[in-house]
Amino acid sequence: MSPDFKIIRNVACAALFVGAGLSACDQMGAPKSAAPQNMGAQGPMDATKPGKLDPADANDAIRIDQKMNCSLKQGDVIVYWWKGGAFSRVPGERDRHLFNVEGMNIRHCKNFQDEKRGYGFRSVSREILLYKDPTTNEILKTWKNPWTNKDVDVIHVANDPVNMRRPMYAMSEDGKPHTADIRIVGARAWSSGEVPLFYKNPLAGEYQELIGNDYHAMEALNGYVYTDDLLDGSKAKLNSYTLSWARFSEWLPWMQMGSRTGMMIFSTVGGRVNSFADLPDSIRKEIEANYPAYKEPPPLDDARPNETSWSYLKKQIDAKRAASATKAKAGE
Repeated sequence: MSPDFKIIRNVACAALFVGAGLSACDQMGAPKSAAPQNMGAQGPMDATKPGKLDPADANDAIRIDQKMNCSLKQGDVIVYWWKGGAFSRVPGERDRHLFNVEGMNIRHCKNFQDEKRGYGFRSVSREILLYKDPTTNEILKTWKNPWTNKDVDVIHVANDPVNMRRPMYAMSEDGKPHTADIRIVGARAWSSGEVPLFYKNPLAGEYQELIGNDYHAMEALNGYVYTDDLLDGSKAKLNSYTLSWARFSEWLPWMQMGSRTGMMIFSTVGGRVNSFADLPDSIRKEIEANYPAYKEPPPLDDARPNETSWSYLKKQIDAKRAASATKAKAGE
């Protein structure tokens, strides 16, 4: 291995995944769990430090992961944006380009300090993923299912919140030093990881352990930065961050595919933008018109249970059913 190639591993994956579905790490395994109410003491508002960050030093390693996630300055708002396509995979037929997709995640971090565990941080965020016509790129309100020939209502992803459940610190609870989850090759550095998701499906019943129907997906993300930018301890946030995100999952519930064989594949690229105002018009105007809360991240002390795409879908479907029942009753 050449001296300019370093691999620093870290089992804590919150610094890897940053957006819609890219949030899988932040809520891995237990999407309904709330963050602990007492997470730690307030840390420095500005965690920058002079000199070069050393990945082998736990207090620097945690800052490296924080820069990959957000900013070393508490409350600095970081915005991620990505776009790509969503495709079907059905045995015996060609893959279909079903949708274009475009998403964003808006977040900031709170800094912590613990007597035993040292410096730490926690990110809180909101995220959007829009489904678009693959030809016109217009945001879809309805979609004609090519397998069932039915027109169905499209339910976009609007997850609020998507938070780290608890802070990451320089030292783990069992006293092990934090190691930055980053690979360095000369002038470039990157994070890379895959998260297998398997948990109780919010749309299924109480007997999933007997008949199946657990939610099952895989998400993968790579984040690319410049080494000097990342390791500069005096810089609170990165000047450049590029990402690629992929997702392999079941059919989206609103597609009304039932038990039909097949799966979804999402493939996107993106990065950070300077602010909400710098998002492309294609997603910024939609958020301003229909999701205004997503112009800002949640409060730094947000302790609400995390939202996932499927728990959000359940709320939307339940609300539509309740509205239809009320309307039907009124017409009696």
